[in-house]
Amino acid sequence: MSEREAPGGEGAAALGEGGEYEDVFARAKAYEGQAAAVGGVGKDLVNEPMIRHWCEAMGDTNPAYAGADATAPPTMLQAWTMGGLSGHAGRSEAYDELLGLLDDAGYTSVVATDCEQEYLRPLRPGDAITFDAVIESVSERKTTKLGTGYFVTTRMDVRVAGRPVGTHRFRILKYVPAGRRRSAPRAEGAGAVAKTAVATEVSRPERPKRPRPVVNRDNAGFWEGVSRHRLLIQRCDGCRTLRFPWLPGCNACGCPDWDTVEAGGDGTVYSYVVMHHPPFPAFDPPYAVGLIELAEGVRMISNVVGVPHDRVRIGMPVRLEFEQVDEELELPVFRAVERSGG
Repeated sequence: MSEREAPGGEGAAALGEGGEYEDVFARAKAYEGQAAAVGGVGKDLVNEPMIRHWCEAMGDTNPAYAGADATAPPTMLQAWTMGGLSGHAGRSEAYDELLGLLDDAGYTSVVATDCEQEYLRPLRPGDAITFDAVIESVSERKTTKLGTGYFVTTRMDVRVAGRPVGTHRFRILKYVPAGRRRSAPRAEGAGAVAKTAVATEVSRPERPKRPRPVVNRDNAGFWEGVSRHRLLIQRCDGCRTLRFPWLPGCNACGCPDWDTVEAGGDGTVYSYVVMHHPPFPAFDPPYAVGLIELAEGVRMISNVVGVPHDRVRIGMPVRLEFEQVDEELELPVFRAVERSGG
């Protein structure tokens, strides 16, 4: 996601031309260094079934993740700390206050932008995870393709038996969608009427656009292929293993060199979910999201179209097509194929 500083620019009329921005930024920055979660405990021990499901979903056949001396894939670090739909009880008041501050200032949309992980030692089945998190940074106001807002970064320190095993940094953007003015800040005290007059609502905005994909140096070739209606799969120069999603190096042999092959477009539904909740303004639930196994042997996540969501089935044949989501975004999707002979 590209970003640039935005002391003015989009939404400036709704921001009180600097004064209100400076106030929100200063108040938000005051939360840096405060706890975001304290005394968190993983809901499950590191365990073989979760490792197996992860590896199957990712197509990762590394022998280090199976057998008597198995370790967990390092990138599962966050999985052991997630609270699920019921959440964790350890989230701090400071973090809720920070998000509430940005909500009250009109930055009510949120999107996760990226994460960074550091691994200090492998995790093994039976390890009990504990963690703490801190609000590491709040950026100045930025303008991105999604809209204008603040990047909030939290750092989670993960431990086993009190000893550090890894660090997970997670970054979100709290923003006003592009093309939409912020709603008026919540009234606070005698000066509230004057502030509210600056941020009057405009007419009801058009339907929000789908989130834009994050394009970086590791996956730019994939999205360039999509723009030419080609679904490209990486192929390792060393062991010739195909891989998806795109990675900077081979997870089978470690070779950093690769070329690409173009997928033929045939696939089957390996697994799927039907999304009902939470609702997102740019989507119309319920809809089916499938893990598609391509004929080439790799798997990718995409929408299953051309059939009602309640008729999607594991093993259903599908065919690649490219859907124009809006005037700027085109995505690969998979259309259900009718079986011949009945």
